[in-house]
Amino acid sequence: MSEMHRGQCLCGAVKFDVAGPLKDVSACHCGQCRQWSGHYWASVNSALDDLEILDAEDSLRWYRASDFARRGFCGVCGSSLFWHADGLDEHKDRIAIAAGALERPTGLKTGEHIFLESQGDYYELPEDGATRFDTD
Repeated sequence: MSEMHRGQCLCGAVKFDVAGPLKDVSACHCGQCRQWSGHYWASVNSALDDLEILDAEDSLRWYRASDFARRGFCGVCGSSLFWHADGLDEHKDRIAIAAGALERPTGLKTGEHIFLESQGDYYELPEDGATRFDTD
């Protein structure tokens, strides 16, 4: 039996299940992710087919953030939930899911920090053992 992870937005209007396994958390420090999430975007990567939206009450909204990616959020509470590179053939079958939206315990750890060249100037990263990349 595969792992199952449940998650939801802050208000509970968008609920979802993710069939595991999940990859370690990726922390994206690009400007767009920081503006969207309020800090760096911490997400887990999953196969798109492993994500099941259980209850969205028509609240799940998508914002076309670029030519190649869209961002999913709750239209009620505004929670940032998903990043999907649907415009890139090599990534369109994967989806990034907000790590903080998953119910605990997750068993996850931070595996990488990406786009550190765009990191905000208001924070420093701890030595957490995660791989670090200036770009993706």
